[in-house]
Amino acid sequence: MASLLIFGLGYTASRIAADLRARGWRLRATGSAGDIAFADRAAVLAAIGEATHILSSVPPDRDSGDPVLEAYGDALAGKALFYLSSTGVYGDRAGAWVDEATPTVAQGGEGRRNARAEADLAWLNRGARVFRLPGIYGPGRSALDRVREGKARRIDLPGQVFSRVHVEDIASGVIAALTQGAPEGAYNLGDDLPCSGNTVTEHACRLLGLPLPPLETLEQANLSEMARGFYMENRRVATGKAKRVLGWAPRYPTYVEGLESLFAPQAPAGACAPLATAP
Repeated sequence: MASLLIFGLGYTASRIAADLRARGWRLRATGSAGDIAFADRAAVLAAIGEATHILSSVPPDRDSGDPVLEAYGDALAGKALFYLSSTGVYGDRAGAWVDEATPTVAQGGEGRRNARAEADLAWLNRGARVFRLPGIYGPGRSALDRVREGKARRIDLPGQVFSRVHVEDIASGVIAALTQGAPEGAYNLGDDLPCSGNTVTEHACRLLGLPLPPLETLEQANLSEMARGFYMENRRVATGKAKRVLGWAPRYPTYVEGLESLFAPQAPAGACAPLATAP
């Protein structure tokens, strides 16, 4: 029986786990919603030994690198490896399209070390299937929620554009790779209509019948360092490889279908559900 150990059972990995449980996979996981403590070395090593597949969604530490590889890398040999990365590895491309052949960048915004690109490469060097993800949205985590909560922003940055992806489409892409024995390497997952965040926010406001947030300059917005770094990067993500190699097709090819599917009241399908302790 196929079995998966997930490092970091967060928002996206929980969606993947729910779909795999429905397919009869055995699952173990670290994280607050998992059944194993990351620091419990004996339990983690035992779970690695039992697993046929390993998925990590743990982000790298800016100073010390990838926590999973640092702590358990030596025990992962011979396992089918999968890693959730970020399209942030491509850096700012001034709105140009990027694909898996686009070089990753060693530095992020404002000259900072790009720890994500380093972790991405480290997993690739171990033969992992690496999924580079843009802005993730889904139940409980979308422009609709930000508008309802009064947290939506419109930033005046002409020409700024980025890609996004619904959490269910991430799950379907990762599961396609898990179940099909996908070739090692990087795979971009994203929607088919990169656009500005303002466009998405404005559509959410139309659906909700609420007024638009004021248009602000980057300086007026007084964003956190992380959020400011996001707005300083500008790119479009091509997903032809995932479609060709995995047979992947997004259920929500644009933000329009994605937001309209979330507009009807529904249970937060992407919310973390604790794993029962395996017998």
